[in-house]
Amino acid sequence: MSYLALVGLHLATVLPAFLIGTFLLLNQKGTPAHRLLGGLFMALMLGTACIALFMSDGRGRRLFGHFSLIHLFVIPVVVFIPRAYFAARRGDIRTHRASIIGVYVGALLIAGGFALAPGRLLHHWLFE
Repeated sequence: MSYLALVGLHLATVLPAFLIGTFLLLNQKGTPAHRLLGGLFMALMLGTACIALFMSDGRGRRLFGHFSLIHLFVIPVVVFIPRAYFAARRGDIRTHRASIIGVYVGALLIAGGFALAPGRLLHHWLFE
């Protein structure tokens, strides 16, 4: 699959995850809608992380010949999303909340900020 196709898939999962995540963080917790949208958020974030593993733009430092430093944000997603799910299932809301906020801030806000940095494809598409 081409790099641009992977970018398209990545954006098709990460943008709705961002919108859903923002909605969930700002609205009432524990409702049926929260549970449904939360499951969708988790699935989208895991999909986003998996797609990111196949993406490499060939710029900057490489880890193991393929991965760049931004790929490090995949690790918290694949750790904290299952942690958040199982915490919610057992009623450990504190761990669930901390895990989801960590994913939202780390994978969406911080990694998203890096994706918008000058020299990155998304910056080029949006600002140049």
